[in-house]
Amino acid sequence: MMRRLHSVAGLVFGLVLALLAGTGAILSLDPALERLDARPGGGTVAALAAAVAANHPDVERLERRANGVFVASFATPEGYETVSVDPATGADLKPWAASATLRWIRGLHRSLLLGDAGRAVAGLGAGAMAVLGLSGLALLAAMLGGWRRLGRRVCAGPAGRWHALLGGAALDGLTVSALTGIWMSLASFGLIQDGSAAEPAFPEVAAGAAPAPVGTLAALRLLPVGQLRRLTWPAAGDPADVFGLQTATGAGYVDQATGALLNWQDHAAAARLWEWAYALHTGQGLWWLGLLLGASALAVPVLAGTGGWIWWKRRAARPRIAGTAAMARAGIVILVGSQDGTTWGFAATLARALLAQGQPVHLGAMNRAGPMPAARALILLTSTHGDGDPPASAARFLDRLDSMTPVPVAVLGFGDRSFPAFCGFAETVSARLARAGWPALLPLARIDRQSSRDFARWGEDLGRALDLPLALRHRSATPRSVPLQLAARQDFGADIGAPSAVLRFAAPDGAALPRFRAGDLLGVMAPGAEAPRFYSLASGRRDGFAEIAVRRMPGGLCSGYLHGLQPGDRVQAFVRANPGFRAAGGSVPVILVAAGCGVGPMVGILRHLRPGRRSVLYFGIRDPGSDFLYRHETDAMLADGRLGRRVMAFSRGGTPRHVQDRLRENADELARQIQAGGQVLICGSTAMARGVAAAFAEILRPLDLTVAGLRAEGRYLEDVY
Repeated sequence: MMRRLHSVAGLVFGLVLALLAGTGAILSLDPALERLDARPGGGTVAALAAAVAANHPDVERLERRANGVFVASFATPEGYETVSVDPATGADLKPWAASATLRWIRGLHRSLLLGDAGRAVAGLGAGAMAVLGLSGLALLAAMLGGWRRLGRRVCAGPAGRWHALLGGAALDGLTVSALTGIWMSLASFGLIQDGSAAEPAFPEVAAGAAPAPVGTLAALRLLPVGQLRRLTWPAAGDPADVFGLQTATGAGYVDQATGALLNWQDHAAAARLWEWAYALHTGQGLWWLGLLLGASALAVPVLAGTGGWIWWKRRAARPRIAGTAAMARAGIVILVGSQDGTTWGFAATLARALLAQGQPVHLGAMNRAGPMPAARALILLTSTHGDGDPPASAARFLDRLDSMTPVPVAVLGFGDRSFPAFCGFAETVSARLARAGWPALLPLARIDRQSSRDFARWGEDLGRALDLPLALRHRSATPRSVPLQLAARQDFGADIGAPSAVLRFAAPDGAALPRFRAGDLLGVMAPGAEAPRFYSLASGRRDGFAEIAVRRMPGGLCSGYLHGLQPGDRVQAFVRANPGFRAAGGSVPVILVAAGCGVGPMVGILRHLRPGRRSVLYFGIRDPGSDFLYRHETDAMLADGRLGRRVMAFSRGGTPRHVQDRLRENADELARQIQAGGQVLICGSTAMARGVAAAFAEILRPLDLTVAGLRAEGRYLEDVY
C-alpha cells in the first residue's frame, strides 16, 4: 500500500513538483542576494524617519524588508520612486525595484500563472510532496531493514540508489517546504485564518494641534529600527490623518501631533503562524534557510526522473503472454514477487513452457492473489527486498492468504548470497504456507544471482512433481556489451593442477571503459553459452583497465574460453554493479578474507584505500611457489601503507592451514578490530565462506555479537560463488 501510494503521488504530480521545485530553487536565491545589500543600523525609527524626510519631503512610506534592507517610497514630479536607504544615516543608496523576472517566476511558482485553479494545483502539489516524503522515508526504512538503519548504505541499482540517497538527503528541506506550502495554500483560500483580518481600527483624531516633526514623536523615538516593518506618513495637509506603524510584534497608529501610540494591537496567533510559515517556506528573513531549501528543491527533478525510470522499468519488465487464463479458470497459477522486474522474466519462461504442454496457466503478481477454484498447483516465484521484506509486487500477499483455499504449492526464491537476507521473503512465505496447512508440491528452493542452470534444474523437479516433461531454458536479458581487449595476463597454479590467471583488459581503439568499481561484476558471454558468467572486478574504472582473476574449472565453458585468450584478443562483456560489496568509508578497520581468485576484488579495494588506514588481508592459497596471486603488488601495498598486514594460509605443505584457521589464531586482534567498528569483506567459494562464517561466529560470541547482526549493519559482506 505504501509503495502504491508513493508511486501514484509521484506519477500524478511529478511534472508539477519538478516545476514548483525548480522555480522555488530560483526564488530561494533572492533572500541571500537581498541580504548582501543590507546595512547595519542601531538607531531609532524616529531618527531614521527624520533623516529620510529631510532628503525626501514627500516621503510616503519607510519599510524594513525581511532581509534587513530599508527602502523609502516617495512622489516626485517624474512619478513614484523607491530607493534603498542607509539605516544608520538615512542617505539614499540606490534605486530599488522588485525584479520583473522574479515576479513572473514567483507567479509561476504560486499559481502556475493560472489564477485560483493554478493555486489549487500548487497546493495539492505541496500535499503530494508531503505524502512522497513520508512514504519515501517509510520505504527507505523498509529497504534498509528498519528505522534504526536509516542513514546506512543503500544497496540498489544506480537509479534506485540515487533516488534513495537524494530523497534521504533532501527530505528535511522538502518536508519543511511541503508543510508550509500546505499551510499557505489553505490560508490563501480562507480555509484557515492567517490573521490578516485582525487589523487595528482606524482612530478618530480631533483636528487642532499642528503636526510635530517626525523625529520628535515619542512612539517612534522608543522603537529601534530593527523592530520596524513599515511606517506610512499621513496625507499632507490632513491634520486628522495619522502615521501607520507595523512592527515585529504588532500594528497600530501614531498621532502626528502628540506622538502618542493609538489603537495598538499585538499580532494574533494566526498572523504569527502565517509569518513563520512564510519565512520557513521562502527563506525571507532566514536567507541561510532559503539556500538550504533551494538546495533540497534541486533534488526534486532528479527524484522525479529516477522515480519515473524505476516505475517504467518495473512495469516494462512485466511480460505480456498470449494464451494465459484468468485466475479463476487456471489449472496452474504462477504468482510473482519482484522488485526490479527480473523475476518476471523467469516466470514468463515457466509460463510459456507450461502453455506449450497444453496447461491452462495464469501469470500474475502475488499482490493479486485470490480464489483459485480450478487450480491444482500454485507456484510462487519471489525475490526479497531489503532485510527479508517483500518486494513491490508481493507486499500484500501474506494478507490475502486467509481468503484462499490451500492447494499444492511450490516456492522458488531469487536472491544474491552476498546479501544478508538471501531469499528471506521466500523463506517467510514458505513457513507461513506450511503453518496454514498448504501441501508442499516441492520443498523451498533458491536461485542465486539469476542462475539459469539452477532454474533449469528446479524446472526438472517441478516437471516430475506435475507429471509433465518440463524443460526451462531461460536466458536473462543482459545489458549492452562492450568490446574489451586483453592487454596482459599472468598465469598461476598450472603445476599444482589449479590453473588460474589474472587477465587485464583495456578498451580497444581509444574507446572508453564502462563505469565500474572494484567488487562490481564483469559479465562475459562465452561462445556457445546460454548465459553469461560473472567475475568480480579487481580494478576500478579510474585504474584505466578492467581486471579479473579466473580459475579454470574442469569443463567450465567460460573459464576455458577466458584462459584461451592471448594478448590482443577481444571479448564482449558488460558490467553489473555490486553495491552490496563495498568497503566502508572513513577510518574503520577493513578485514579482507579471500581464497584463490577471490583475492582479485580485495586487491582492487586495497588499490584505493588511503595509506595508513587499518587493513588486514587473510589470503588462502595452495602453494606459495605456484598460485600466490598478486604477491608482488600486495608486497608493494605493505610497503606504502595501503595494506597494514597480510596473513597467508597455505593448504599444502607440512602444516596445512585454511583462512578460517588463521582467523581463529588471530581471534583477539580481530575482536579488537570488530569492536572498533571494523568491516569484514569475504570473497571466494561458498564452502570457504561457510568456514569463515563459523570462525567469525566463535570470535564474535564473547563480544555478544553475531555474524547475522554484522550483516544487518553492513559490516559483514560476502561475494561468494
